[in-house]
Amino acid sequence: MRVTPKDPDKAEGITAKFFEASKKLRGRIPNSVRAWAHIPHIAKFFLPFSITLQREAGGGLLSSKIKEMVVIKTSQVNSCTY
Repeated sequence: MRVTPKDPDKAEGITAKFFEASKKLRGRIPNSVRAWAHIPHIAKFFLPFSITLQREAGGGLLSSKIKEMVVIKTSQVNSCTY
């Protein structure tokens, strides 16, 4: 089953707040956040956790550059189109 990403421009209530928080923290609304928006009451706890993992803070040993390279390579291996 494939999840259709939600449109941030049509979001209301808690989903709109979830999109606003993502844009504020990440500077954008990635497709993964648009998919998580189907369950915003759970996703709001996932957002700070995922951002911490992707940034250099939080006690991580890898730089943000290396982490992004891992994301790109994983997408390539899985034949993602973006």
